[in-house]
Amino acid sequence: MVSVPEVWKEVAVAGNIIEIRGLTRRYGQFTAVDNLDLTVRRGEIFGLLGPNGAGKSTTILMMLGLTEPDAGSVRVCGLDPTTDPVGVKRKVGYLPEEVGFYDDLTGMENLTYTARLNGFAPSVAARKAMALLERIGLAAEKDKKTGKYSRGMRQRLGLADVLIKEPEVIILDEPTLGIDPAGVKAFLELIVQLSREHGITVLFSSHHLHQVQQVCDRVGLFVGGRLLAIGDIQSLAAQLFDPDSSEASPGKREYGLDDIYFHYFEGGKEHE
Repeated sequence: MVSVPEVWKEVAVAGNIIEIRGLTRRYGQFTAVDNLDLTVRRGEIFGLLGPNGAGKSTTILMMLGLTEPDAGSVRVCGLDPTTDPVGVKRKVGYLPEEVGFYDDLTGMENLTYTARLNGFAPSVAARKAMALLERIGLAAEKDKKTGKYSRGMRQRLGLADVLIKEPEVIILDEPTLGIDPAGVKAFLELIVQLSREHGITVLFSSHHLHQVQQVCDRVGLFVGGRLLAIGDIQSLAAQLFDPDSSEASPGKREYGLDDIYFHYFEGGKEHE
């Protein structure tokens, strides 16, 4: 079995692993991200929640050094992705909506190839790939061509592909799109297990409020390129609803993320 990487042994410690200050990105007259301030703590699962087109993906691209900001700053693991994108990519694993694999290679071959690209010797690469396939529940499918994998299988393989380089942070951009409910449940449980057991920091970008509520320690509500509120569900509810009102009094009603979401996004559930 592959030993647990040292970076995964770091349980949540003091400090922020992602720091964003005044981040702005414009495309002509359109402002995709507007003066964003955001911090993500080491070891937490942070949900970036908002409707499609809110600016979540643009923010992620700037965090990865794939798009340059017009103003503001980003630090990921202490590194500036604008000036050191390669350094950031060494520390961050990114799982987009659509995962790309060599469809004529097997799951095992794809993972081994990624491990080799990240500098692992052939024997170590094979051992790591097999351990991750077992962890994500695809050991029995290791010799199947990835072109024959279902959407859910590809996303799980994508998570293994992200983890094989032993990142400090994983960024998931709408990772559950097109997966059946049972597959979504298994995928979300795996994310929580990995974060809790190994201290991995997770940024989970989604428009599915119930998925975010299930797995995230804190949530940032994002719309029109702006972060409107941030906190755990309890603190967000306290910010928005009068705790002394009859509705919010103990025994009357417990507010959830759907109440908070509707407060900011009219008709929010149509995005689910």
